[in-house]
Amino acid sequence: MWELNPPKDLERGIEGFFLFKDNSDISYSFAKSLIKGTIENIDVIDKTIQEHAQNWTFSRIAKVDLSILRLALYELLFREDIPPIVTINEAIDLTKMLSTKDSKRFINGILDKVKGTLDRPLRSPKE
Repeated sequence: MWELNPPKDLERGIEGFFLFKDNSDISYSFAKSLIKGTIENIDVIDKTIQEHAQNWTFSRIAKVDLSILRLALYELLFREDIPPIVTINEAIDLTKMLSTKDSKRFINGILDKVKGTLDRPLRSPKE
């Protein structure tokens, strides 16, 4: 949603996206932190996509795929409390639900390349 129609006020845009607005709810708080973190680090994330998406320009990447990639890359690059393997598995599950079979291979390929550059445990959060 942010890609196609960015809100003037991100905080209000996030609240409006969710049907519930209870900031004490763990799911809402977690989702909000992922959304804000992804947007705040979008330049680094997009640069990473460009470095690893050989022969693909941003205009060729489906918006759903781009959103999944951005969220997953935020987790891989900036959220050491989330194991990289978990991030990749969840990104692939989202892709299976929301995109095409070919997208799964594309997204997995980029995330796998980035995973190989990480200097932290792949199956557990960094301590």
